[in-house]
Amino acid sequence: MENRMNVQSRNIAATPAISITNLTKRFGGHTAVDNVNISVPPGSFLVLVGPSGCGKSTLLRMLAGLEPPTEGEISFGGKLVSDGQSGVMTNAAARDAGLVFQSYALWPHKTVEGNIDWPLKVANWSKKDRAERIDEVLKFLDIEALRDRYPAEISGGQQQRVAIARTIGPRPGILLLDEPLSNLDAKLRVDMRSELMRIHRATKATSVYVTHDQVEAMTMATHVAVLRDGKVEQFGPPDALLLKPQTTFVATFLGTPAGNLVPVIRNGAALSFNGIDLASADLAPGLNHAQLLYRAQDMTVGSREGRPGLKAIYVKSAPIAGQSMVTCLIGGLRVTAMVDGFFRAEPGAEVDLTFLRAPDAIFNTDGKRIST
Repeated sequence: MENRMNVQSRNIAATPAISITNLTKRFGGHTAVDNVNISVPPGSFLVLVGPSGCGKSTLLRMLAGLEPPTEGEISFGGKLVSDGQSGVMTNAAARDAGLVFQSYALWPHKTVEGNIDWPLKVANWSKKDRAERIDEVLKFLDIEALRDRYPAEISGGQQQRVAIARTIGPRPGILLLDEPLSNLDAKLRVDMRSELMRIHRATKATSVYVTHDQVEAMTMATHVAVLRDGKVEQFGPPDALLLKPQTTFVATFLGTPAGNLVPVIRNGAALSFNGIDLASADLAPGLNHAQLLYRAQDMTVGSREGRPGLKAIYVKSAPIAGQSMVTCLIGGLRVTAMVDGFFRAEPGAEVDLTFLRAPDAIFNTDGKRIST
């Protein structure tokens, strides 16, 4: 009996909280989400990140039950909630999922307390239980003093807290967040990242967070899906995507500052750029053209004995943690290098740009990684 219970517990633990299989969404002739496959365990914080128009919000709306898929399936905790082939489409209210909108979408005619109370009432909570839960989430989000105010009477940051309180009130198993910080100023965004992570830890809800901000993605996620043109470019833990990007898009989209891609050609036994040998041609077997990835810390301004370098045009610099992030141009190629201390030069001045280390990765001309 005990062994059977242990097996059942392991099976429950092994069931993904969210499973997305061959998910596709078309609007007429436009494919917004293209054959997406993602699976995350319970308690994960999944971030969907990518540029505007990449399909991340459409994907979130399908998870929320606001859009039916054209093809593919979505399951929550092993239960099928959407199926494009059979037409299965579980009602949004029956998915045990809460959605925080980008615009907060608070009811303007209801007080803060009323906004939090309404979803609980719809879910048939008793009056006593609703009152207790409202007190709990008001205290949890430190908005007790706002109880009797209306949305128009509170700030954007306070509205965001109210929107989160309303969403977590019914204790959903899955929390969906559609760029909830985009309307906040820079400092408040940083503060609210920590707040959202605290909420995630406390509620233990599996979270799916949409953003175009890669810093938010790297800061908050347990799992990241980088989307581009409706497809998943790469999926995995944040550190894996940073350390081993599988495409040039991921390599240059993630990281601060972004990585530098240097186009090279085969020159005998070397891969060369602007007549300078940078790496062994053995790293790109059979290829006459390739792209080398250099992190900003792999390059610097100023010559170094024994290291390859070339002339570049200084564009700008920005201080960051005791160093300077220096941007230069080599012909039409824009590159970023790190320099110790404070660095400044006249824009347009010629500087020496040096490659300090071997390339971090090598990609073919189609943008696919070819090195380990």
